[in-house]
Amino acid sequence: MSLRVSSLLLAFLTILVISCSPEHSKIVIAEYNDSQVTMGEFEKAYAKNSGSYEAASKDSFQNYKNFADLYVNFKMKLKDAEKRGYQNDSALSQELLDYKKKVGASYILEKYLVEPNIKDWYEKRKIEIRASHLMIRPENNDVEAARKLANALLDSIKKGAKYEDMVLKYSQDQYSKNKGGDIYYFTAGQLPYEFEDAAYKTEVGQIYPEVVQTKFGFHIIKVTDKKPRVPKIRASHILASYTNNPMAIKDTMAAKVKMDSILTALKSGEDFAEVAKRYSDDPGSKENGGDLGFFERRMMVPEFDEAAFKLDVGQVSDVVKTGFGLHVIKVTEKQSYPTFEEDRENLKNLLKRSRYNDLYSQLTDSLGKQYNYKLDENVIQQIFGYNDSTFIGAELKGLDDFGNKTIFSFANVKESVNDFYSKMKGDTEFAGKRLTTDILKKAAKKFSEQMFLEEKALSLDKTDPQFADLMHDYQNGIFIFKLQEDEVWNKVKIDSAKLFDYYQNNKDKFMWKDRVGYTEIFAKKDSLINDYYKQLKAGANFDSLAAKTERAGYKEKNGKYDLQVVGSTEFSKAVNNLSRVGDFTEPIQNSGGYSILRLDVKDPSRVKTFEEAKPEVSGAVQEVESKRLENEYLDSLKKIYKPVIYYDKLHEAFKVETK
Repeated sequence: MSLRVSSLLLAFLTILVISCSPEHSKIVIAEYNDSQVTMGEFEKAYAKNSGSYEAASKDSFQNYKNFADLYVNFKMKLKDAEKRGYQNDSALSQELLDYKKKVGASYILEKYLVEPNIKDWYEKRKIEIRASHLMIRPENNDVEAARKLANALLDSIKKGAKYEDMVLKYSQDQYSKNKGGDIYYFTAGQLPYEFEDAAYKTEVGQIYPEVVQTKFGFHIIKVTDKKPRVPKIRASHILASYTNNPMAIKDTMAAKVKMDSILTALKSGEDFAEVAKRYSDDPGSKENGGDLGFFERRMMVPEFDEAAFKLDVGQVSDVVKTGFGLHVIKVTEKQSYPTFEEDRENLKNLLKRSRYNDLYSQLTDSLGKQYNYKLDENVIQQIFGYNDSTFIGAELKGLDDFGNKTIFSFANVKESVNDFYSKMKGDTEFAGKRLTTDILKKAAKKFSEQMFLEEKALSLDKTDPQFADLMHDYQNGIFIFKLQEDEVWNKVKIDSAKLFDYYQNNKDKFMWKDRVGYTEIFAKKDSLINDYYKQLKAGANFDSLAAKTERAGYKEKNGKYDLQVVGSTEFSKAVNNLSRVGDFTEPIQNSGGYSILRLDVKDPSRVKTFEEAKPEVSGAVQEVESKRLENEYLDSLKKIYKPVIYYDKLHEAFKVETK
């Protein structure tokens, strides 16, 4: 069942929405009994199977024919399932309901939480912003006092106080206050999202009209620049270090003299990389001609960063001064902005690391209000009262009194203490921990939030056509699976006589390749393996030394290896080169140590015995029988539904542009 689920999910993620002209879509490509398959239905199914409309449109006419055959068989099977009343089967209905809840919850998070937010970030990250801030941190956890002060300062700025003066006087960010609050360039996903959202809404030269709260405190934000973002650049540099002397004493004059030599060499036309190799004081890059590889904004010190990102490809900077010394920089490549699909996984990872938990809480909180969620604090206290020294996983005391009581409820759902505690015991976040009221509330929050999403999923097919299609596909899938069970797999009968008869008639399908068996002496040190080799040459018993092998998992086997196909491992190749059973190799170096190998047996290519081949024979016979039964079943359906496929119409498949 899980493979079926995975396939349907993959189809959902890859399928493109297809629409074509009404006339084209209504072309009938097949009929069976009183039913039809139209071009629109065929193209949608084919594109889903191919992964996209574009891929499907490039396929061959022969592939369209083959798929049409399979698809008509599929449709006849669904008709048979309906005739058998599978739609009223309680077990199948329960499976569909369980699938709808579990997959629906993931679908909601992916489509309504992750997808819109990463698309928003994708657009925002095309722009980089430079901003300044005045930050007030709460002292002694007095959040309201900090908020009040920040709002008072913002009011003063709005009334005419100079922003930079207020930053210098009041900001508690010691890193930026002496620079007018400047925190340099950033893009979406690099700073707290509350700060970023405010900055993206603010015009250059303007101050965001409200105080912004983040986990660091309260901020008054001023945007000083916005421009198109270059995701990454590749640059090389030549460094004249301030401390390039044995005593590591700062010597700015020596650095300046060295930089003059560097500039003279570059101006004379010498290659930048060669000058870097000769002069640069950066040991990490000089041997590579000064190459630093690709880097993003904020990965280098600001002075270096700002100079590098202003350069065009091939351009060399003026001298740049940083805390490390004097640099000249050359940009060698600029990375273009990726497509959304190229950046999708990166964006999802950024979202997971920063904003996902807050967005998840917002979504589930809104669903909790919609479903009138209620947590019974009295039941929480009652559980704890009986179990203040209980570790989660042990038997809960007092279940006779409160086991059937409702710990939380929403919509038409009532979660009993028994069911709730069963979930806690099976959850690694809670199992084994001492039971407290806080843990009970935390578990209630976690479980109820997941159940809110599942409740939402139950009606999602009524408002979301893609989800409705997914549910329809899954229902078809479980019906087909049930038919295969009833008509094929459960009818396969295999006995020993049938297996042996198949083996006798198909022996050439069950062959062993050349194989070898051998014993290994393994040592981690070459001195020890060489000593063993000398002992063997002097007549020492190989098995006695093999019993000392240091190979993990083989000491208890005395170094013996089962038969291996020649060529499947380096050891099997080495052993196969030995002439006689009992011969051994010279020491061989391999991962983690050294080995001496002895040839124990050579088993040349041969037909497997019936017992050796039995698992393969069984699988082969089962496949043959399954195909026979499948064909018999399809023949019976064709007699009932008399399918006709108009193959000539398939020449027109995918010839109309999608809208």
